[in-house]
Amino acid sequence: MWADETALDAAARRLDEWESSLADRAARARDLSTRTQALTGTARSADGLVEVTVDANGLLADLRLDERVRQHSAAHTARQILAVTRDARADLLRRLTETTTDALGADDPAARAIVESHQRRLGPDPGTPDAGR
Repeated sequence: MWADETALDAAARRLDEWESSLADRAARARDLSTRTQALTGTARSADGLVEVTVDANGLLADLRLDERVRQHSAAHTARQILAVTRDARADLLRRLTETTTDALGADDPAARAIVESHQRRLGPDPGTPDAGR
């Protein structure tokens, strides 16, 4: 089947390199998963009344309201909470993008696919009034 021993050795080296490459990619993927699961996004309103932290899935993890919120209507505070939550999700998206490109490289097709997935999941809903922010 093999014309000579050199061709067989070359094929064996290519297989070893491929196996090593797969093992390296798997290790980087595990590292990326661990790192991204630990990420959070945080934002604070300009007046400091509302601070929101979201977890790695973009879900509310912490909400801090300054006592001064009592001086505003509930509707105003609710609008601030929603806006700051969007900002916290944008912060998380930025962190996820940085972590992914650091781990896999900006030109890696898998990195681009992961970032696009995060953007679809965490980016602003085009139907919301603040989508263009």
